[in-house]
Amino acid sequence: MLKHRGFPGRLPSTDFQFVIRRAVKKKGPTKIIRRERFRDRSPADRKADAGFMAALWAHFGEEPFERGNLDAGRLSWLFGREVVPAEDPFDPSSYEALLKINLKIAQASFPQVFAADAEDFGFEEDDDYDDMDEDE
Repeated sequence: MLKHRGFPGRLPSTDFQFVIRRAVKKKGPTKIIRRERFRDRSPADRKADAGFMAALWAHFGEEPFERGNLDAGRLSWLFGREVVPAEDPFDPSSYEALLKINLKIAQASFPQVFAADAEDFGFEEDDDYDDMDEDE
């Protein structure tokens, strides 16, 4: 499993995780699915989605990226809309699956992430990821 070094481990000051620490061995990788985002989602959930999109954009831009250690649950909130498969066939249960940001939809869904005065989510202050074991 590819570890995305420098990618934020979570949304600062919350328990919303963005990456996993180690691969799931017994059951295999969690399948990425499309989760519906209903209008009544909490502001904290909406902020976590925007923060994750901001981290994806800052780390990968428009380039395809490997799923690696990105959290399947968090990806699932964006999958099929802002984050789409970058390969065909696509295996939603693979750590090696390639994804990409659908920029047009991402900009429409999260204009605050792509604005000139985009919100600073405080990722530089989040050193939680750097505390992870290097040998995993």
